Amino acid sequence: MLKISVINGRTQRRLIVEGKLIPPWAAELKSACEDARVDLRGRGLVVEMKQVTTISQEGENVILQLINEGVKFRCRGVFTRHVLKQLIQRARRERCQNRSFEQEEKVK
Repeated sequence: MLKISVINGRTQRRLIVEGKLIPPWAAELKSACEDARVDLRGRGLVVEMKQVTTISQEGENVILQLINEGVKFRCRGVFTRHVLKQLIQRARRERCQNRSFEQEEKVK
């Protein structure tokens, strides 16, 4: 089970995520983020991982995609913090590799 709550503030819209980020609920997070991006009016979008107990590979893939799209994350708990930290590092490595590839293509 996954619970996603939306909190609208002046400077940001927060999605509070609680529960298990596994199929089919990982897709729900992606859908909730897409819906939350509508009409942000300059506010930031933040996903707050609160009391997330399980993250499947599909859940990690959704988080990684959202990170690459510029969504900011906050987390609580040792497990969630560890997973999120690894995914942020992975996203940075992938961006660096993509830049290197693009630069090599320009040189050719």
